[in-house]
Amino acid sequence: MLVCIIIMAINDRMKKVAFTIDVEDYYQVSAMAGSVSYDQWDSFPSRVEKNTHLILDLLDEYQTHGTFFVLGWEAERRPNLVKEIADRGHEVASHGYSHQLIYQQSKKTFIDETARSKKLLEDICGKAVNGYRAASYSITNQSLWALDVLAELGFKYDSSIFPVKHDRYGITDADVVPHWISLEGRKRIIEFPLTTNNFLGTKIPIAGGGYFRIFPYWFFNWQFKQAIQSKVGVFYLHPWELDPDQPRIKAGFLSTFRHYRNLRYTLGRLESMLGTYSFATMTEVLLDEGFDFE
Repeated sequence: MLVCIIIMAINDRMKKVAFTIDVEDYYQVSAMAGSVSYDQWDSFPSRVEKNTHLILDLLDEYQTHGTFFVLGWEAERRPNLVKEIADRGHEVASHGYSHQLIYQQSKKTFIDETARSKKLLEDICGKAVNGYRAASYSITNQSLWALDVLAELGFKYDSSIFPVKHDRYGITDADVVPHWISLEGRKRIIEFPLTTNNFLGTKIPIAGGGYFRIFPYWFFNWQFKQAIQSKVGVFYLHPWELDPDQPRIKAGFLSTFRHYRNLRYTLGRLESMLGTYSFATMTEVLLDEGFDFE
């Protein structure tokens, strides 16, 4: 009885968590960019619909809604999947078009691709697309100009900044809670950063994805629960992370480790998360936190 009371008290202190899915396929990830070029994408067998349906069915089972950041390249080829995501009550947001790192793109290319993806998703869903997430969280100190572009294009919030140090992304001193960012010309945008927690004096990434698979589940769950007791959090995953039978792509040791590690455990761990935490869309969480942007 005492244990139940303690668990209930802990859950009462925890805020709602934004549940997010980056809708991209196994061959489109940045870790495989050295092995698979953008021009080769059409030659790979697609598994994104099957894996996204698995997530949609699981969310139905747990009566949970989330935000799906959809890659424009996929939306163009699979509009019915995007429409189904929206029709099943989830929020559709943009993951850009070609999954290229922003700081490796020209400003013009970024503007063109982002506007193209936003219009494509809005035409399919018949409603405004308010949220954006960059490929591999590639809004860094090198590419902060992208936030001005997003605001100019009509996005209300961004979730691209990871307040950690990483070889591909991260702004270590970034704010760790959702906040307004003031931009040029009186524009502004909400930044919803990826979840981190302080462990032994170090800020560690604890938002999902590879960290969800590579860390022991007990450790991830412990750190994630600690993090969201004091701040609103966000959890993310990719459809391919629930697919241990996906075709293997030859890549370097680090990329192989990051991509394939513990894929066979992801589904069970995800079910545990859905049974433990109160999840919602990013817009719902932001509105609960007092961000009025609708």
